[in-house]
Amino acid sequence: MIRLFVTADLAAGLHLTLDRGQAHYLVHVMRLAVGGEVALFNGRDGEWRARLVGAKGRAATLEAIDRTRPQTTPPDVELISTLIRRARLETVAEKAAELGVRRVRLAVSARCNLRQIQTERLRSIAVEAAEQTGRLDVPDIDEVRPLADILAAWPSGRRLIFCDEAGEAPPLGEALEDASLAGAPCAILIGPEGGFSAEERAAIRAVDGVMPVSLGPRILRADTAAIAALALWQSRRGDWAGG
Repeated sequence: MIRLFVTADLAAGLHLTLDRGQAHYLVHVMRLAVGGEVALFNGRDGEWRARLVGAKGRAATLEAIDRTRPQTTPPDVELISTLIRRARLETVAEKAAELGVRRVRLAVSARCNLRQIQTERLRSIAVEAAEQTGRLDVPDIDEVRPLADILAAWPSGRRLIFCDEAGEAPPLGEALEDASLAGAPCAILIGPEGGFSAEERAAIRAVDGVMPVSLGPRILRADTAAIAALALWQSRRGDWAGG
């Protein structure tokens, strides 16, 4: 069944008017006829079965029928990605959504190739990934901030898993066995293609609760590192591990 993310509330009998993009996709791309059904989710009210009750020109209206799945929330893991080449950053946004990340923070560091990015494009990619993977929410995509500002305002209680390719650190798989991580909110920090500067590495390692880790003997591209780290975290501490 076609799945769509909507921002409106969902309840039995409610009618929703889709935006032009979603209406075009549903009626003209997927060729859904009046009476056809779709699945809707908004990140709050679970997943709902809905029926197309009106389609005219560029407009389409759906009626929510009944809830098919209650709302669930993925484990509390964030990804901090420094800005990298646009195509690779789009891959990071897509795979982060597929791998259950709650939030993607975008950071600028000293050796970033980019200084700005179109966050709306990344949000659209995250929505599409959420629709395709069956998750019931969409990860937040933050606006770009300097890495120093993110570190200065680091929240107490959230563990920072620092993927450090330049220093001695235990392998990520081994580090994730640490009992102190059980149920703890976490964030995984991935550096730019040029790595972090010495000053940045020192500032990251000074964060309360930081956990420096290694992703193995090879230097990975930033998008590969993000996918590998998230997959390992999900297998040890996330919903792949059952908790």
